[in-house]
Amino acid sequence: MIAEVFKHAYADRAEHLGDPDFYDVPIDTYTSKAYAMTLAKKIKADRAMSVEDIYPGELTTFKDPNNPESKDTTQYSVVDRDGNMVSNTYTLGYSFGSGVVVDGAGFLLDNQMNNFAHNVGFEGARGIQASPANALAPGKRMASTMTPTIVIKDGKPWFATGTPGGNRIITTIFQVLVNTIDHGMNIAEAIERPRFHQNWTDGRLKIEPGFNPDTVAILKSLGHDVLMEDTMGSVQSVMHEDGLFMGASDTRRPGAAAVGVEK
Repeated sequence: MIAEVFKHAYADRAEHLGDPDFYDVPIDTYTSKAYAMTLAKKIKADRAMSVEDIYPGELTTFKDPNNPESKDTTQYSVVDRDGNMVSNTYTLGYSFGSGVVVDGAGFLLDNQMNNFAHNVGFEGARGIQASPANALAPGKRMASTMTPTIVIKDGKPWFATGTPGGNRIITTIFQVLVNTIDHGMNIAEAIERPRFHQNWTDGRLKIEPGFNPDTVAILKSLGHDVLMEDTMGSVQSVMHEDGLFMGASDTRRPGAAAVGVEK
């Protein structure tokens, strides 16, 4: 079901994600419950939809490019003794970013210019479809998949999370939220569960190792083109609940850690 939701979400994203200072993003429409119900009614419980039958929104026309995926980025999440939280995702883009090192600071400036729609009908390096909403323009912010997230509960920060992973960031964070909020997992369990990814223009349902073979067989019987891939993302989360401070670091990549410092 969630894989089918991802298809529709990525279709709308491909068409209407852009800097709101330059493009009238239909936020009210795309965040309304009525629109969600419209999309939900299109999803069939017994059959996966073909990507050729999915269109971005009701305002646009269908485009059908091929979508090669690529993979990375850095995430950290922090909570202080008072429960204040930060979730920070940052990237250099590719290789050494812009190739410019800040004088005296020792860090590189990034290069996210590849995320712009340089030419409508052309797909950027991340495999994200080009659209007028994300067209290159002076002073404009390019679209990005980075999704640093803070979840609020009872008016206070509950947990912060985020991940690298290119186009898979959005679906990875969504699954962490569902695992934690809807399935009641702790943040370590929510991170470690096997993940899957489905976007719009690529009809394949990509899954991590760890899914039950019977589950994979059922997905295929429903019409999903299942592709086993490498692990997805590297989620870093912190939580403040019932007076306890908790942290969890994804085991999918080396070099990450959850650390507590007493002051």
